[in-house]
Amino acid sequence: MADIKTFNLPDLGEGLPDATVVEWHVKEGDDIKLDAPLCSMETAKAVVDVPSPYTGKVVKLHGAPGDVIETGAALADFEPDPNARQRAESQDTGHSHGPKKKKAAEPAPAPATAATADREDEGTVVGAMASSNAVHVEQVSSAGGVKAVPAVRAMAKKLKVDLSRVQPSGEGGVVTLKDVKQAAANGSAPLGAAPARAAAPVPAATTPPGTGQRTTVSQAGKPVRTSPPGVAASGQPEQLKGVRRNMARVMADAHANVVPTTLADDADLNAWIGKQDITARLIRAIVAACKAVPALNAWFDGDNLTRTLHPHVDIGIAVDTDDGLFVPALRNADMLDAHGVRQGINRLRSQVMDRSIPSSELSGYTISLSNFGMFAGRYATPVVVPPCVAIIGAGKLSHDVVAVMGGIEVHRRMPISVTFDHRAATGGEAARFLKALLDDLAMPQ
Repeated sequence: MADIKTFNLPDLGEGLPDATVVEWHVKEGDDIKLDAPLCSMETAKAVVDVPSPYTGKVVKLHGAPGDVIETGAALADFEPDPNARQRAESQDTGHSHGPKKKKAAEPAPAPATAATADREDEGTVVGAMASSNAVHVEQVSSAGGVKAVPAVRAMAKKLKVDLSRVQPSGEGGVVTLKDVKQAAANGSAPLGAAPARAAAPVPAATTPPGTGQRTTVSQAGKPVRTSPPGVAASGQPEQLKGVRRNMARVMADAHANVVPTTLADDADLNAWIGKQDITARLIRAIVAACKAVPALNAWFDGDNLTRTLHPHVDIGIAVDTDDGLFVPALRNADMLDAHGVRQGINRLRSQVMDRSIPSSELSGYTISLSNFGMFAGRYATPVVVPPCVAIIGAGKLSHDVVAVMGGIEVHRRMPISVTFDHRAATGGEAARFLKALLDDLAMPQ
């Protein structure tokens, strides 16, 4: 009887309890080599390739694209090739009696292609999350005869682009994110309608007469209420995945562990000279406030009741996407001028949108900014994500009537909210921080 080995989903980043299957690069019955791409999995950080742990035959795949697999649960079953190791050793040592042929020089591997290597802690969306030393790299795979990394395949699927019809521009015929977006824009490679995977029928449970409450039965056989009494549900539950799934966990953890307090006021921009970069001015004002009151540019360890004040200012900037909330870090904001700040913000936003941002850029910030006013809203109570102590919220600009000496004037003003963890900072510190921030924003330039 063949020796069947079960490969369990490895930890793709410490603290991430699961990952979502994006695409299988093999099917049951296929032969696969050691370290060849097995499947693409989406975590809270990125879409990554999971390599095969064996050379042999794929016996069973656990889960279909879109399914969530828990860390440590079965991912695939293999029938390993018992002679694979012997052949590999034979190729390394050589068994011919003639002169040993010199092996052709192989191209140097790309940085960080090893299965395990030391690395800095990995970040994730909406907060910092430590990582193990396992390195999981996006590798170019040739699934379907197309060379593309998993992130590109995921984008193509999202934009309904047929990768096989996209003209590649990458080195070696690799399809890039730019190629996929261009094909989606000009409609040159539409994806044909694929048959939808039929969902398992879910029988409806009997509703007691007169209750008006609608109930279904889950696949586990347990009754689940899908709508309140007297209300008919019109949609289908959607399981959170990837970035959005992790965002839900991080926000729940923050809610359970932080003691938030918010102060709000309006920054008067009436003295500004000419057109100015509002976000760059916000960054500068936050840096000035951090220097004036370092208590809010800090991390707090609630378990050990320790506080770490930071001499530098790394600002986490909330970036809203369809997939969920990312918070990349603008490093050393206290060392940047307005031009450097704008370049840094543009780079981070671009990398977030095409999912190419390094995971190291998604953690380790010392304070954060939510510039929600570019959409709507004046004041807010944004969530402080540990270990940070504070987050700044910038609301929508408005023209308000203000009292001045001898009369009234209309000034342009920006609502500012400072939410802080009251375990780590006092109300007085937060108020002085807010004043320093408002004073800097009130300067002409």
